[in-house]
Amino acid sequence: MAGKDGQDSRIQKISSAIRVIPDFPKPGIMFQDITTLLLDTKAFRDTIDLFVERYKDKDISVVAGIEARGFIFGPPIALAIGAKFVPMRKPNKLPGEVISEEYSLEYGTDKMEMHVGAVEAGERALIIDDLIATGGTLCAAIRLLERVGVHVVECACVIELPELKGRERLGDKPLFVLVNGA
Repeated sequence: MAGKDGQDSRIQKISSAIRVIPDFPKPGIMFQDITTLLLDTKAFRDTIDLFVERYKDKDISVVAGIEARGFIFGPPIALAIGAKFVPMRKPNKLPGEVISEEYSLEYGTDKMEMHVGAVEAGERALIIDDLIATGGTLCAAIRLLERVGVHVVECACVIELPELKGRERLGDKPLFVLVNGA
């Protein structure tokens, strides 16, 4: 489904379905609102389909979704490729025993947690989120999975804000993105 520029024609429809809200949640931020993408059933299906097409033959056994919007895209991808879905959550959101990874924010730190035993050493994982900005949450998810012996095959996001250079923080981990944000 390539267009005249060689790009999949579904990408433009996905991009146009994402609403940009200036100055939210604070002045100077151009918020990439995926709720409008979710309202467009064709664009939402195309988003999931593009990820499934990319990952269906990569022997991925785990799709790790980053809270909260990674929970929207991760489960349908996991089901379609025959992988389990593992939620990566903020502190104190998962019952039972967890392992955590601290990461830096613009002002301070936060943690990401995962259930102990959710993954096993040697499994192959895809990490999914809606957006990569500075890359902090993706890096924390990579470290958390690798600490328990999981091979992170790739990170995937619907949107990238390239000016924030999050891709550079991922080191040698591949990143697949559908659209560049405003």
